[in-house]
Amino acid sequence: MRLLSILCALALGTIAAGPAKSAELFGGIHVHDVKTPLDKSGIEDGVDVSLGYRGSTITHLFHGELQPYFFGALNTAEQTHYAAAGISAKFGLGGNWYIRPGLGIAIHSGSAGKFFRTDRVAFGSRVLAEPELGIGTKIRDRVTVEASWVHMSHAQLFGGENPGMDNLGFRLNVAL
Repeated sequence: MRLLSILCALALGTIAAGPAKSAELFGGIHVHDVKTPLDKSGIEDGVDVSLGYRGSTITHLFHGELQPYFFGALNTAEQTHYAAAGISAKFGLGGNWYIRPGLGIAIHSGSAGKFFRTDRVAFGSRVLAEPELGIGTKIRDRVTVEASWVHMSHAQLFGGENPGMDNLGFRLNVAL
């Protein structure tokens, strides 16, 4: 809970800094715990409903922009909920299309156990790395939509148990 308090304080500090030209709110719906080649999981159910905020551009790099983000996701099956904060980059692909890789840290409400379970993902740690990737397009002046992948894992840094979790879905982004 202490880490969640710290993430919330950072988030409120970002919002309190005032609206920025490139800041945005986003909401998403993701299929929870999809079995992919990148994880050993695929045992939890439900859909994740998320709400988040991307702060103003920190810097521009390689025809892209670097932005801080945070979001929370609630699982409809009451399994693993999570919150994440990190940095994402948005790179134009031509026309209205873009790609958005990100890297963050997540905390979750699921099992932090270090042994395999058949009913829930046993992550092996309460704190996880949270890489993500989105590909999107502009649909209105201040609105974009993107397909996104969110992964959570600790890469076996905190022990041998690390099934990881992949969530696949869509986000709707609204520029402020």
